[in-house]
Order: sequence, then structure tokens, then C-alpha cells
Amino acid sequence: MNDTSTACTVPSGPIRLTSFSHGGGCGCKIAPGVLSEILKNSAGGLIPPELMVGIETADDAAVYRLNDEQALIATTDFFMPIVDDPYDFGRIAATNAISDVYAMGGKPIMALALVAMPVNQLPVDVIGQIIRGGEAACRDAGIPIAGGHTIDSVEPIYGLVVMGLVHPKKVRRNADARPGDVLILGKPLGVGVLSAALKKGKLDDKGYAQLIKTTTMLNKPGVAFADLRGVHGLTDITGFGLAGHTLELARGAGLTAVIEWSRVPLLGGVAAMAADGFVTGASGRNWAGYGAEVTLDPSLPKVAQDLLTDPQTSGGLLVSCAAGTEAEVLRIFRTEGFEQAAVIGRMVAGAAGLRVEA
Repeated sequence: MNDTSTACTVPSGPIRLTSFSHGGGCGCKIAPGVLSEILKNSAGGLIPPELMVGIETADDAAVYRLNDEQALIATTDFFMPIVDDPYDFGRIAATNAISDVYAMGGKPIMALALVAMPVNQLPVDVIGQIIRGGEAACRDAGIPIAGGHTIDSVEPIYGLVVMGLVHPKKVRRNADARPGDVLILGKPLGVGVLSAALKKGKLDDKGYAQLIKTTTMLNKPGVAFADLRGVHGLTDITGFGLAGHTLELARGAGLTAVIEWSRVPLLGGVAAMAADGFVTGASGRNWAGYGAEVTLDPSLPKVAQDLLTDPQTSGGLLVSCAAGTEAEVLRIFRTEGFEQAAVIGRMVAGAAGLRVEA
């Protein structure tokens, strides 16, 4: 009888994880316009009274009230490699997933690993390094990986299911911004631009160091923000870019969000790189999905649109807080090492949408 088993085809040379995937990081997200079309006829299923946050405002995680003192936060996030180093890939993917709990004002308590790998093409030790990178991020968050699930896959995919706890009165949603609120961004933009340059072999060591530093910083300030009464709305900036996730704040609150482009922090060199064409395909898909709801000042440079829509893998928190609270919000960010956190705009009365000023 002939042997019909599949032979292992693990390459003998250096492994480039990004060569296995058609997209990377949060740039893998389904485009917002396509996602809206997919979900438009979804009834959302059973909605028990204990479900405090579901799918209605596209928030960062689900929240289920357990009792008067505790609510359970549950989220999941996973994607294909954004970098070639397996350990760094694991750290970035895990950090990205954990940060959704912080974006609700909660404290993570446990994670489950989601591991899908082309086992006949990736060496076992490479897969192990990805998992160890994820474990390192979880140690930084102070939580265990208590289980998970693995499958053989055409493309490498890694991420986590993460659970956390928050007091029901301290849940911070992306729909609770108020007129007059100040908008503060915790991390600089440009992750998608750096990843595009990396995939084309045009990112130097300094740029790579920036990429790793920003994508492996856990958004821990979210826990402290839940204790500030002046913090009304909270979300994190990921695959839909700053414009897309700010629009979610605006839609949820029924307000107009105003971003002052000159105040938006950027990673070093990304404006010039974007001008040179290092822009992800996800950026264009994002604009196609929600650009009609964005008003751009005509004096803005062209790269402003590219960077506003740039998909941020493990991006920063976006805080909507009462005027007068911004100094304390910035102090908390600085204490946790977020040196580039900055006031970038405001929420004003008006139709739900986004206006970007020079």
C-alpha cells in the first residue's frame, strides 16, 4: 500500500513569519464597511438583563454583571504575524488582546490561548517561541494562561481569550462621551506604517525598536481611569485606526468628535514613510468604510488621512474626559510610561461624525 501521508516541509533557512500571511496584526480585520454589511441583519441573539455591554456599540469587550460588586469582562483577539520574530509576535498579539480589558476600565484575571499554526511548515521551536512571547505578556499583566485551543492552519494565527473583572459602576464604555469632553490619546500613531516598511524590508533597527516598544506596552492606565469620575468614555485604537475608533465614540454618544491634527502624537519618522508609500491596504479599506462620516480640513497634508486610518496593532487608549480632568489623566499616563500621551481634541454637540482640523 502506498504511503499517502503529507510530508513535513519545514524550511531549512531563516523563518520569516510575515511571509506566511496575507496580512498582519490588526490590519487583518475585516474592513468596517464589509463588517457592517455582514452584521446588518444580525439579531444579536439572547440579551439577558445582566449583559451590560454587548455588540450594540462595537465596544472593546463584553461585560456581564455578576452581582452588585463584580462584572465579568470577556474579550478575544487574534491575528497573523505583524513581525518575523516569533517571540515578539507572541508578545504583541497577547498585549493587544489583554488591553481590551483595560479599555473597559477592568483588571484582567485570566487568559486562554488561541493557536493556529501551519505545523508542517513552521518548526516546533518557532511555535513554542510564539507561545512563550504570549506568556511573557500575560506575566506582565499578572495573569495566567489557563488553557486554550490549537489547530493546524494554513497561516500562523495567535491570540487570546481574556477575562477580567470590574465594579459594575466603574465600567467605561465607548458610548458615554459627553459634550465638552476632552479627548486624550495614550500612544502615538504609525504602527501600520512601520509594519508595511518591515514587510518590504525597509525598516531599520531604530524603527523596529519603536514598533516593538509601543505594541508591547499594556494599557494598564485603564484601571486607574475607571476610578476617575471625570472619565466618561474609553476605548483603544486598533485595526480601524484613530478615525474609525473615534467615530465609534461619536456614534455611541450622538456627538461630533473633533480631532486637532497638529496635536496628534506620531511615532518617529512615520509621516515621511507614509509619504513615501509605506501604507497598508487596510488604511484604504478603512477610509472606504467610513470616510463619508469624516470631514477633513482641506489644508491637511495628504498623509493625515493615511495616518488617521492607519491600523494600530495594540494601539493606545482614547480617553473622553471632562474638561479639568485632563491633567490627572495625563499624569496617570506619564506615571505608567506613556510619555507621548496628549490631548488631541474634544467632543461637541452635533450630528454623530468626525471633524479633523489642522
